[in-house]
Amino acid sequence: MNRPRKQTVKRRLSAVPGASLLRKISAGVLLTFSSLPFTHAEDAAAPAVDPATSLPAAPSWLPPVTPMPDESAPASAAPATAAPAGDAPQTDTTPLNTSNTAPDADPSAAPAPVIPLVQPVTSTITVAEMGQTNGLTLSGGQLQSGIIFTLPADEVVTNAHLSLALKISPALIARDTTLELMLNGQPLGNLPLNQSSNGGDVYDLDIPSAMVVSNNNLSFRVHDSNTMTCEKDQSDKYWVTILPTTSIGLEGQQLNIGRNLGNFPRPFFDGLQMQESKITMGFSAAMKPGDVSAAAMVSSYLGMLSDYRSVDFPVILNDLPDQNGILFGKPGDKIGSLTLPASNGASIQIIDNPINPVYKLLLVLGNDDNELRQAAYRLISGGMPNNAERLDVTQQTIPSSKPYDAPRWIDTSRPVTLGELAGKDPDSLISNGIYHDGIQVAFRAAPDLFMWDGHNIPVRIDYRFPTENWIDEDSSRLNVSINSNFLRSLTVNKVGLVENIWRRLGGDSRQERYTLQLAPYLIYGDNQLQFYFDIRPKKDAPCSILTSDNIKSRIDPKSFIDLSGSYHFAQLPNLSYFVGASYPYSKLADFTDTLMLLPEVPSAGEIHTLLNLAARAGKATGVPVNHVQVAFGLKGDERNNALFDRDILAVTTLGDTPFNQQLLADSPFSVNAGSMGVKTPTQVQRIVAWLTGDWYRQPVDADRYLSSTGAWRGFVSYRSRWSNDHVVVVATGTDDQQLLKIHNDLKSPKINANVRGDLAIITDENGIRSFSVGQQFPTGQMPWYMMVLWYASTHIVILSLIATLVSLLIGLSLFVVLRRHAAKRLGQK
Repeated sequence: MNRPRKQTVKRRLSAVPGASLLRKISAGVLLTFSSLPFTHAEDAAAPAVDPATSLPAAPSWLPPVTPMPDESAPASAAPATAAPAGDAPQTDTTPLNTSNTAPDADPSAAPAPVIPLVQPVTSTITVAEMGQTNGLTLSGGQLQSGIIFTLPADEVVTNAHLSLALKISPALIARDTTLELMLNGQPLGNLPLNQSSNGGDVYDLDIPSAMVVSNNNLSFRVHDSNTMTCEKDQSDKYWVTILPTTSIGLEGQQLNIGRNLGNFPRPFFDGLQMQESKITMGFSAAMKPGDVSAAAMVSSYLGMLSDYRSVDFPVILNDLPDQNGILFGKPGDKIGSLTLPASNGASIQIIDNPINPVYKLLLVLGNDDNELRQAAYRLISGGMPNNAERLDVTQQTIPSSKPYDAPRWIDTSRPVTLGELAGKDPDSLISNGIYHDGIQVAFRAAPDLFMWDGHNIPVRIDYRFPTENWIDEDSSRLNVSINSNFLRSLTVNKVGLVENIWRRLGGDSRQERYTLQLAPYLIYGDNQLQFYFDIRPKKDAPCSILTSDNIKSRIDPKSFIDLSGSYHFAQLPNLSYFVGASYPYSKLADFTDTLMLLPEVPSAGEIHTLLNLAARAGKATGVPVNHVQVAFGLKGDERNNALFDRDILAVTTLGDTPFNQQLLADSPFSVNAGSMGVKTPTQVQRIVAWLTGDWYRQPVDADRYLSSTGAWRGFVSYRSRWSNDHVVVVATGTDDQQLLKIHNDLKSPKINANVRGDLAIITDENGIRSFSVGQQFPTGQMPWYMMVLWYASTHIVILSLIATLVSLLIGLSLFVVLRRHAAKRLGQK
C-alpha cells in the first residue's frame, strides 16, 4: 500500500523547479532539501549567494581550547583575575591520587597521557522544547514567523537536519502554495504545500552545519503573497501549522574547555541549553548531612539560573560520573577511584574527570559542615576567578532573608509597574503590525495573599492603539486576561452617547486608560498577564498594511498592579501552596526556618528528589537556600532539639517503615509494612471538626484509595508535632523508582493544578487524586477585627451556638425581670 503512494509523491515533487528528490519514511514523508533555490519570479533577480562567503565563519563565542602542556617547556604561571577579598585563587599542579597506591614506575619514563579535546555528542530539540508547545501557525496576513533556539556554547555542530511535521488547511492546499524555510537569514529550501504534504507527514531537511551557531532563528514563510496578502479575516480558512513534534537533530563535538573556575556554571549548566539539564551530584560513602546541605545550596542556585528551563540533579554515591559532575565532601574522602585532595579549609577546585578528561569534576570541599557551607556559598554568591583551577575560601558572613523578601515575588507594599515586571526589555510591551503575538507580563506572588470578600486588586492599564485612518475603531479591541482567564475587552474609543457625538464632530474620544478590578482568587503563585491588540482593518484598507511591521501598539510601562491591600494569611497544611511556590518554606527564601529531613541512611533516589525540590525553591524565589539544614533520621527526643523547631520537608520511601512510623507519629497518617493508610478519626475529633465547620474532610475515602493502590508517589502534609506553628510536608513513594517520577510530575501543569489538601496521590494509571484528611490551622497576620470576622465566618456552628446561648440568657433574664415587674404591679410578693 505504501509503495504506490511513495512513487506518486516523488512524481509530484520532482516537477517543481529546483526541488530535490524526496522519499517517504515509516514515520512520514522524508524530504531532503539540501540548499534548494527559491522558485518564484520575485526571487529570481536576487543575487547569487556564494556559500564560501555567506555562511558564518567559526563562531566567536567558542572558548579557546587549552592545549596540552609541553612537559619539556618550563612551567609558567597563567595570569589570574583578582579574586574577591579574602579568597586566594590557586593553580594546583599536583596530580590528584585516583588510586589507593602510588605508582611504582618512574613517571618520567611513561608517555604523557593523551587528553582528548572533543567528545562526540548528539541531541534532538523539538519545537515544543523551543517554547512553542502548541506549534507555530501561519495564517491570514501573518504568512511569516520564526522560532529561536539556542545551543550550548561549548558544542560545535558537525551535522544537522530538520524533521518537519506539518498540518495544512484544505483551502491552503488547493491554492498550491509553498513553504519557504530560512535559518539565520540563509535560505534552506521550499516545500510545496499540496495534498501530498498534509496528513501528518514528516519531512527531513539537511542543514549545513556551518549555519548552526549558538543563537539561531529558524523562520518559515508561506509564499503566495500575490494573492493572499489581501485575504482579510481568512485566518480560519488559510493556515499551516508547524507541529510541536517538529525537531532539529544535531550531531557535534563537546569541546574540552579546560580547567577554569571562571567558566562556572559551565560546563555543568549552560543557560543556552534548551533541553533539560542533568547535573550529577556525587558523594562519598561517608556522606554527612552537611554534604547534602551544601549540595542543596548549589542545586537551588542552579535551579534559580534555569528559570523556565528544566533542571535535574541525579545523585551517585561512592562513584564518579561518566560526564560532568559536582562532588561534595571532606579532604581525604574517597569517591570511586578519586580521593579528595587535602585542604587547610574551605576550598573549590575543578579537575579533569579521570574517566574522560573532556568532562570536568567540580570539588566543593570543607573539613566540617561550616566549611562546606562556606565553600558552597562562595561558589554561588559571585563570579569565580578566571584562569584558576582552585580557590581557597575564607570565612564570611552569609546574609539572612527576611519574610517575603524573595526578589521574584511581586512587592505587596506598593503598586508595581508593568515596566518593572517586564524587566530590561522595553520592547516587550510593544506589538508590531496587525498580526502579532500577545504581550505577556509574568510575575510571581506569595501564595498566601489574602483579601476579604468584596475587595479587589486594582490593575491600571494605560494603552495606545495606532492612529491610522484604515483601522476599524468600532471593532478593534484590547483583550486582557490573566492565567488564561479572560478579564475584559477594552475599546479604542470611549463608549457613550456624548462621547460618540463628540468623536463624530472631530473631538478626541480615545480611551487610553482603564482600571480593572481583579478578583483575588485569580492570583496564583506563578501568574501571567496577557494583552492582545485585536486590530481590525476596514474593508478598503490597503493590502500593504497587512504585512507592515511599522505599526505599533503599546502598553505603557507605567501601568501597574496594586497588591498593597492584601495580607499574608492562609490555612495550612495546603499542598497547592507547596507545589506552586515551595510555601511555607519559601516564606524565608533562604530556608532559614526549614529543616530538610532524610532517613538515617538515605538512598541516591531520596537525595536526588530532595535536591530537585531545593532547585524548585530557588526557581520560585530567586534566592539560593543558603541557610537550609539537613538531618538524617530521627534519633532520641527531637522535641527538645531546636533543629526541629521549624518547618520540615522530608523525603522518604514507604519501604523505610521504622523511620516513617516515627515521622508520621501524632499525624493523621500511618505506615505499616510499607503501606500507608489514614487513621480513623475518634468521636471527639469528629465532634470538634463538626463544631469548627471542618465538614469536608475525606479520611475514609483517602484510606480506601490508598488501600486499593499499589505503586504510587505523592505528598503528605500535617501539623508538626515538634512545633504547633509549623508544618511538615513529606515527599514519598512506594519505592525509589516511583519517588523519582515526582520530578516529571511537577512539570505537568495538569498535575500541579490538581494538587491540594494535605494528601496528593499520583499514579501512572489514574493521574492525580487529592484529599483533605487532617485539621488545618491559620498562619499569618491580619488586623484583630478581621481575625474576629474570619473566625466567625469559618466557625459558623460555634457562632450559632454562642448566639443561641446568648439569646437564651438574655431571654431568661428578661423573663425574670418582667415577671418581677408584673408581680409588683399586681401587688404580689
